[in-house]
Amino acid sequence: MNTEANALPPTPLETQPIAPAALSATRPMYWSVRRELWENRSLYVAPLVVAAVFFFGFSISTITLPRRMRAVLALDPAQQPMALAMPYSMAATLIIFTGYIVGVFYCLDALYGERRDRSILFWKSLPVSDLTTVLSKASIPLVVLPVLVFTIALATQLAMRLLSTMVLLASGLGIAALWTRLPLVQMTLVLLYGLTVHVLWHAPLWGWLLLVSSWARRTPFLWAVLPPLALGVFERIAFQTSYFGSLMKYRVVGAMAEAFALEPGDKGLIIRLTQLDPLGFLSSPGLWIGLVAAAAFLAAAARLRRYREPI
Repeated sequence: MNTEANALPPTPLETQPIAPAALSATRPMYWSVRRELWENRSLYVAPLVVAAVFFFGFSISTITLPRRMRAVLALDPAQQPMALAMPYSMAATLIIFTGYIVGVFYCLDALYGERRDRSILFWKSLPVSDLTTVLSKASIPLVVLPVLVFTIALATQLAMRLLSTMVLLASGLGIAALWTRLPLVQMTLVLLYGLTVHVLWHAPLWGWLLLVSSWARRTPFLWAVLPPLALGVFERIAFQTSYFGSLMKYRVVGAMAEAFALEPGDKGLIIRLTQLDPLGFLSSPGLWIGLVAAAAFLAAAARLRRYREPI
């Protein structure tokens, strides 16, 4: 029997080519962010190391905790929360500062490094656009690092509070003051608010660092720092003014004045919700101008990445 003669003709569905599965729009971004975390473990290792070192030092200092607690209880009740919150605020500040340092060096090497080691030739062969790549790298200081820093700082503060509780119970002192005078919930909300405010306020700085990283052929740190510094010095020498220097200072530390309502007796500690001023921050022109500048820097970085060659 001739099998070819008896074979059935293919159905219309069988004759149609099989279309490849559609690629989700968020899939390249997701894997690009994961790649950044795989390749830059210092993003979470450095804050963890700082948190561990600080907690170790705090553990040693609990030897004198009963004496210090008695001194705090002797203060005016209005001053007790600030005195109790000092080590917790210090822990969060050190972890946040470490996150900023890590973020600066990450941004400077994010686009420069792939041109230096020529891995950009491989990454450009993948179906990932330059804009997606730049946005994934920008999401590290704008999203990933703040989340990591917040989680590590909160875990460190909780560990400090539990250790203090055990030490005070072992020494025979009550823990009522520690748990009632120290507003942990408010401090957590303040920490989350402060991180969000500074992420939005410093967005143009991160965008500038990524732009320099996509353009510089060598020493991106110098190219990121020297042009603004030279411009400020030139303005001072030529016109005897310092408008550009004031603008840079406003961009670096101006979020505190725009987003917080501090009083003279606060001594730089922010632990109460009444010290927050979200409406003043959202109505600040500096915030929206900075976000527009950040978007322009990121768009320019994506365009430069498209045409820049390996070093």
